[in-house]
Amino acid sequence: MKWKAELIEHRNVKRIGIWFEKNPELIQKIKKFNDAKWSSTLGVWHLPDNAENRLKFKIDAIPEKVLVADKLKHLNDFTTYLRTKRYSESTIKTYTEALKSFFIFYNHKSVDSINNEDVVCYYEHHIIKNNLSSSYQNQIVNAIKLYFKTLQNPALDINRVYRPKREKVLPNVLSKTEIKQILSAHRNIKHNTMLSLIYSCGLRRSELLNLKPGDIDSKRGLILIRQAKGKKDRMVPLSSKILGMLREYYRLYKPATWLFEGQQTGRPYDERSLASVLKQALKKAGIKKDVSLHWLRHSYATHLLENGTDLRYIQEILGHNSSKTTEIYTHVSAKSLQSIKSPFDDL
Repeated sequence: MKWKAELIEHRNVKRIGIWFEKNPELIQKIKKFNDAKWSSTLGVWHLPDNAENRLKFKIDAIPEKVLVADKLKHLNDFTTYLRTKRYSESTIKTYTEALKSFFIFYNHKSVDSINNEDVVCYYEHHIIKNNLSSSYQNQIVNAIKLYFKTLQNPALDINRVYRPKREKVLPNVLSKTEIKQILSAHRNIKHNTMLSLIYSCGLRRSELLNLKPGDIDSKRGLILIRQAKGKKDRMVPLSSKILGMLREYYRLYKPATWLFEGQQTGRPYDERSLASVLKQALKKAGIKKDVSLHWLRHSYATHLLENGTDLRYIQEILGHNSSKTTEIYTHVSAKSLQSIKSPFDDL
């Protein structure tokens, strides 16, 4: 197995990033490591930073890369700019980590002298060489363009910083039977309610964790999603069945500030703990697929479409800016595909 290992920081936790040639056999090998995870944000598989993994991947022989002082100041200034523009914390982290990777590659070169040829060189000798995803490259482009636009660097023409051709990947969708198995796996009402609410309303993980009790409008049968992706508020329909679950959950737990709180009162439930809740449900249900929380949202949208819901309403419920984003669900709707008769049947 040919690999490259480096210490990284993912969601404020030290991890070991593993880069390797993309193929199914190597992916299966990396999955066998305890707590191995794929980060779509960073475009890398990562493992716990412990003595066993450091020894296995010779991590001690690879020094952690640190930015030189002037670039660290530029990076901190960029972070401050993003905060003043009211970008979300997740977007700020994504952009700063992407720009940090680019800066580290040119640690020897002053920021003011970086030009378009340097960007192309970075693509070739870092992103392509390490077989990083086009989505990660796209994040690099976003960070570079936004940073150098605000810096007004004369050596780099941001209009000539090109984007990679995006991969066309279909959303992962579970059957209604699989959804039912997952949502009925937990006896703990809190765990069951969280997973059920994500599916029943098509919520993103962050949207669920940012809910407050007052966001549930039981009389109108709606949930207010505040300042979601793109800094937009939206309303989503609330089923009577999930409303009953929420009432029972509220009676037992009596959350103070957030609808779903962690062990400490007044603190939102941890996103890693939520991922663990899903992982436990999959194990109990006997589902072997590498399901993420976002699969529940994809499945909700696809099942709405299969039930005959208009795409425009689905777009509004999911909070998509463009109808093209929502139209991808037409490609995975089993009902639509199964209605197509093959000419082979007429032979």
